Amino acid sequence: MTRVRHDPCYIGGVPLNLSSTIAVSATPDVICLSHLRWDFVFQRPQHLLTRCARKRRVFYIEEPIVEPGTQPSLEQRARGGVTVVVPHLPPHAADMEVDRLREMIDGLIRTHDIRDYVLWYYTPMALSFTDHLTPAAVVYDCMDELAAFKGAPALLKDREAALMRRASVVLTGGQSLYEAKRAGHHNIHAVPSSVDVTHFAEARTITSDPIDQAAVPHPRLGYFGVIDERMDVELLRDVAEARRDWQLMMLGPVVKIDATTLPDCPNIHYLGAKKYDELPAYIAGWDVALLPFARNKATRFISPTKTPEYMAAGKPVVSTSIRDVVTPYGEHGLVRIADDVAEFVAACDAAMAEDRGSRLLRNDVFLKQMSWDRTWARVEGLVNAALAPPEPSRNTGAMRSSSAATESGHV
Repeated sequence: MTRVRHDPCYIGGVPLNLSSTIAVSATPDVICLSHLRWDFVFQRPQHLLTRCARKRRVFYIEEPIVEPGTQPSLEQRARGGVTVVVPHLPPHAADMEVDRLREMIDGLIRTHDIRDYVLWYYTPMALSFTDHLTPAAVVYDCMDELAAFKGAPALLKDREAALMRRASVVLTGGQSLYEAKRAGHHNIHAVPSSVDVTHFAEARTITSDPIDQAAVPHPRLGYFGVIDERMDVELLRDVAEARRDWQLMMLGPVVKIDATTLPDCPNIHYLGAKKYDELPAYIAGWDVALLPFARNKATRFISPTKTPEYMAAGKPVVSTSIRDVVTPYGEHGLVRIADDVAEFVAACDAAMAEDRGSRLLRNDVFLKQMSWDRTWARVEGLVNAALAPPEPSRNTGAMRSSSAATESGHV
C-alpha cells in the first residue's frame, strides 16, 4: 500500500524545498551517500541506482557544497527515478558541518516519512554524520581504493575500517580490489562494473562526426573518462611525438591536476567533458580506443568500466598493464597490452591492421555475459539477503571461503 503525505520540511527554520508529494512504500528505501556528483559522469552508481529506483525510493546524497553567504538548505532534483539531494552550507568549522549534516539527514528522513531504509555508501567519510542512524542494512559499494587518490582525507582509512565493521554487505568494483579487501569482511563480493551494450553499440553504425571532432584527420586514437593523476601524461606526450600523423582525442573533465601540466602537442585534442548519450557518436569516429593509465598507487586496484564500453562500440583497444584489464581482457586477446612508448605505438599499429569482423565476433561473444541488468540483479539479491534475518547456523568462516572461491573465478 502507498500512503501520500503533503508536508513542508524545515531545518533550523530554513525551508528545504522538498517535494510536497511523498509516497511511502513497504519496500525499504535506499539512502545513498556519495562523493561523486550525480551529473558529473554517468557510471556505476547511476547504472545501479536507477535500476534500484524501479522498485523502491532512492535518495542520492552528494557531498555538501560549501559557499560563503549561503543559508543551510537541501537542493533536490529528480534524475532517472532517483532523488538527488545536495546539501548547501556556509563555511564553518568541521564539527559544526557534521552537526548540520546530521540535522539535514534527520529532517530528510522525517519529511519523506522514511521508516525502513538501507544506507548505501560510496564514501566512508559520510559515516561521520550518519553513524547515529538505524538502517535495516548497510551496503558499502567500494568502487575504488579512495585512500590512494590524490588529496584523500587523512581519516579515510579509519572511516573505511569503521564502515567495514558496520556493513551488512560489501561490494567491490573489481577483482583486484576484492582480493585486497576480502579479509576485512565476512560478506564481501567482487562485482565488476558492466556495460550498456546497446547504447555503445550505436557507434558501430554512426557515420557522422560531432562538430568539434569532424575536422580532425585520421587516424584517431581516443580516450573518454576523467583526466586526473591516473593518466600517464608522459606516455601520451611520447606517443604523440613519436607518431605526429596520429590524432589523440581526449574526452573528459580534468580533475585534481593542473591542466597546464597536460601535454601540449598539436595532435592531442582535449575536447572536454561529454554527456553519456554523446559518447557513441565520438567513439564512432575513432580508429583505436585507449586506456593510457599510469601504473601508480591510484591505479593499482582500478577496474576501468570503459574497457567493455569500447568493446561494445566495436573498437580495438590498447591499454597499459592495469591488472583488471590484463585479466581478463588481455588474457583473452580482447585488449592489447603495452607499457613503454615503442610497445604502445606497435600495439596501436597492430590494432588498426586487425580484421574488424573477427574483432566484433570475439567482442560480442564475451559481452554476452555482461549487462547492467544482470549486475543489478546480482546486487539486488545480495542486498535482499542482507535484509533477511540471519540464520542461526550460519558459518561465517565457511561463507568467507566460499565467497573467495566463487569471486576469484569471476571473469
